[in-house]
Amino acid sequence: MFHLETSPKVGVSLKHHYFDEVISNPIPADFFEVHSENYMSKGGSSLAWLEAIREFYPISLHGVSLSLGTATQLDRGHLKRLNTLIKRIDPFLVSDHLSWSFIEGVYLNDLLPLPYTKESLQLVSDHILEVQDFIVKPLLIENPSSYLYFSEDEYSEPQFLTELVKKLDANSSLM
Repeated sequence: MFHLETSPKVGVSLKHHYFDEVISNPIPADFFEVHSENYMSKGGSSLAWLEAIREFYPISLHGVSLSLGTATQLDRGHLKRLNTLIKRIDPFLVSDHLSWSFIEGVYLNDLLPLPYTKESLQLVSDHILEVQDFIVKPLLIENPSSYLYFSEDEYSEPQFLTELVKKLDANSSLM
């Protein structure tokens, strides 16, 4: 379980053009965050650099494509690639956005908002539990992408998040 008091406190987003600099001149960061999707390949120089940096710094994997709010099933291929990366890098954190960006096999290249309804609450809760069961790690959720609201909303954003935490806490052995 993640414990803030014993976890790294100051992280830096790691960009590929800084790999050599980070290895040759270590900086006083506690960890590096990378976008999961940039390293979900079977190999290559970027993944090799990340593994080398992982020898000296904890890594946080932050995703943008789990599409936890999608109305369809989660992309199992994406989950498998993420899980392979998790096993390879052993991140101390894994996170993604509370949004959707995938539907019927198509990625839309945006973090789209979801309505704050009972139906969305159940759907997102089920998807988060499915991901946690698959990756066998707690999943941190970044606040939803909310640049518009829906007339169907049954909750405010804080109410929706509160209900989501209650639902997951009651149903998850990882939290």
